[in-house]
Amino acid sequence: MIRLLILLGCASVLLSASPVHGAPDPSFEDEQFLRRIQKDTFRYFINFSDPDTGLTHDSSQRSSPCSIAATGFSLVAWVIGQEQGWISYREAYDRVLLTLETLDRKAQHRNGFFYHFLDPKTGRRAWGSEASSIDTALLVAGALFAGEYYKGTPVEKLAKKIYRRVNWEWMRNGSDLVCMGWKPESGFLPYYWDSYNELMILQALAIGSPTFPVPAEAWNQWNRFEEEYNGKQIIYSHSGSLFTYQYAQAFIDFRELNDAGVNYFENSRLATIANREFCIEHAEKFRTYSQSSWGLTASLGPFGYKAYGALPGQALHDGTLAPSGSAASIVFTPSESIAALKFFYSAYAEKLYGEYGFKDAFNVDRDWWAPEYLGIDQGITVMMIENYLTEGVWRHFMNLAPIQKWAELCKLQERKEPAPAFAG
Repeated sequence: MIRLLILLGCASVLLSASPVHGAPDPSFEDEQFLRRIQKDTFRYFINFSDPDTGLTHDSSQRSSPCSIAATGFSLVAWVIGQEQGWISYREAYDRVLLTLETLDRKAQHRNGFFYHFLDPKTGRRAWGSEASSIDTALLVAGALFAGEYYKGTPVEKLAKKIYRRVNWEWMRNGSDLVCMGWKPESGFLPYYWDSYNELMILQALAIGSPTFPVPAEAWNQWNRFEEEYNGKQIIYSHSGSLFTYQYAQAFIDFRELNDAGVNYFENSRLATIANREFCIEHAEKFRTYSQSSWGLTASLGPFGYKAYGALPGQALHDGTLAPSGSAASIVFTPSESIAALKFFYSAYAEKLYGEYGFKDAFNVDRDWWAPEYLGIDQGITVMMIENYLTEGVWRHFMNLAPIQKWAELCKLQERKEPAPAFAG
């Protein structure tokens, strides 16, 4: 049931207490297990968000800069932490407000687009990074979610202000597509969001913008490349990494939306099943992979950060798995994801599980275990578990006027056939 809470003189709709519609209800033990993982993972944001600015570190390496995408995820995580009683209302609200004040007044940006990495203390550009369109979109999505949750408060006002400042049309650079970024030294990057991946959240916010909208026709300008894998027809991302099927859908509930006959929730479900099947098919070569050990997504690895992925896509892999890959797929493949998390914990907890939940990645074949956590992987894990258990992030985000405007302008019709059955 949806309950109402009166705080600061305003009504705030709480996160629902029922599991995702159409998915099998988790057992009491499974729900407790998921909540424990979620709570431990959430602690990352408590310990790695700067107390003076609210900006969240890219990784658990104390010297790492702020990641604006991880900061966007943190704005959702604070709400979830409050809802679960892990932190108080006052602590959650104050952390969200502090972060938005920093983004409004201190964080360096160009035409509203924040630099990918910022100094956590000053908000100044770090690592010579670009003003990033997709990372800004993920940050803005988190801000708007928080604004919708704390409706009628300064949080909502600041979230809208930050969103209204983003000049999406400028980032198109005169093209039909949105550029990936801009640098003061060299101008616009030579790369554009031209094919299926996490770009859908960027497109939705750009088309729905109340100040600098891109034309609705932009929704049809990016390519939907299709390929069959094990009898499944999938609109695939170039990397084949699971995160590309997750990030936009952590915010946007595509279950009841059709795009000219395509349902992207169903597409992500099929891509996730394909990712698992790909791991199983390569289990003889890599001991890391099995029926219960899967999840190829971008992560740290023995040779640095790589966009690990499966077919269809470039299928870069070397036996490295990230627990966030299967964990954040839980809305698409609940039974398989829960089984994977249980296996990771029972088989490898001593090396893989720590104070902040699962570490970023591991590779059994090379006896390599990531020594750190990544903010974006922590965030997507917390958010998708919440969507599976309560649909809470989806409920608030889909209430936003810009998202409703985007869906209407792009004629994303409600599904007329039943929602897809879940695997497992």
